[in-house]
Amino acid sequence: MSKRLALIHTSLVFITKETLMSDLFAEIMPEVNLINIVDDSLLPETMTAGRVTDNCVERMRAYAQAAETAGADAILSLCSSLGPAIDEARKHAKIPIAKIDDAMTEAAVKAASSIAVMATVPTTLDPTCDLVREKAGKAGKAVDIKPTLVAGAFEKLMAGETEAHDQMVGDAAAEIKDSVELIVFAQASMTRLAKPISERIGIPILTSPRLGIEAARQLIDSL
Repeated sequence: MSKRLALIHTSLVFITKETLMSDLFAEIMPEVNLINIVDDSLLPETMTAGRVTDNCVERMRAYAQAAETAGADAILSLCSSLGPAIDEARKHAKIPIAKIDDAMTEAAVKAASSIAVMATVPTTLDPTCDLVREKAGKAGKAVDIKPTLVAGAFEKLMAGETEAHDQMVGDAAAEIKDSVELIVFAQASMTRLAKPISERIGIPILTSPRLGIEAARQLIDSL
């Protein structure tokens, strides 16, 4: 019987061609049955509050329980901003829950001692930085983390001004490149920019989708 992986989305953008998520799942785990759970009100609520609310935490717990009821063998959360809610959901879940950023932040800590964490959504920045700190602590490694918010870029993207968004992200990366060894793009919406910007500024840029999905595949295979 094929394994089942539940995906918890907070935006439909994560399963569009724009982020290549659909292609990656088809490539990396073609025989795994995917269960999509989507609540696109979670991220706006978090952004409005400036934090993960208690209501969001309770709903994430409920979605994890729903995934279990649906017969999922594991869960993959695709939202970086809701990381703290996933931490709480893990305490109650009977099946493993992975974050899309787990593998990326582990790889970043292994590769560098000075890391810029770049985001275009304010509520994504702190959870991703915290995750890097968590991975560094587990590795017993001192890491200098430079939080970098590209303010206004996400709003440009949502308004359809893709070129302006891309220019803002590229310029921010170029500005910080001399003070770090590696950059982490904290959002899947930035993934397509990693290669061209890395080539432009001359340092590595890590993104979460492929690394996270490959790690989820390894998790599924281990069950």
